[in-house]
Amino acid sequence: MHIHLLQHGPDHGPARLTDWLESMGHSYTVFHLYAGELTPRPGESDALIVLDGPDALFNEPPAWHKAERKLIHRYLDGQKPVMGIGLGALWIAEALEAVIAPGTYPETGWHTVTLAPESGFDLPEQFEAFMWHRLVFSLPDGAIPLGGSAAAPLQGFSWDVGRVVGLLCHVETTQASLAPLLRDPDRPKAKSTSTGRFLQTDEEILEDPARFQRLAPLLDRVMTQWLKSA
Repeated sequence: MHIHLLQHGPDHGPARLTDWLESMGHSYTVFHLYAGELTPRPGESDALIVLDGPDALFNEPPAWHKAERKLIHRYLDGQKPVMGIGLGALWIAEALEAVIAPGTYPETGWHTVTLAPESGFDLPEQFEAFMWHRLVFSLPDGAIPLGGSAAAPLQGFSWDVGRVVGLLCHVETTQASLAPLLRDPDRPKAKSTSTGRFLQTDEEILEDPARFQRLAPLLDRVMTQWLKSA
């Protein structure tokens, strides 16, 4: 399969996703929309991944997002697999007419996700994922929830029998891909101490490097299940 990936900022790349695609024999093209690259045509790939990006892009979409939005709708209306991660999941959820809003508690760092009883994801009942968000989404009509964390009860969803997947949490993160985010002055922030209890310090985030490796089998499960929907 040939996969198109849409990137929205220099610090929000595909991380482990491209390694996984290569290891499974898939080809891919990354489109750096933020750098002026044109949005691809829907017929040029077998699946689409809409990557993460700064939350600010959701509140003030750049001019190039108009073409991306049309592309997302074309894929949603078609039969090919579509995945969104972080900002990409927000845009897919919005296209499916879900509500997008700031979460009560922004999240950064490592947090436990508990699968919803009706979840169709092939994942452990509880697993640790990486979080980096202040916005959340409601469950789109007809979608099945992934499950939630203590701060965000909906960390993802699947739609159209698993063909479309949106993940607020991150299972693709590596230590290298995280480094520029830790330097970002616009990282998710809390309005007060009480709403900041799910924001981990850099030291807490990096204290156990093995956590990044434990994401790899989770990513493998998600990607394998998703592409089987093709």
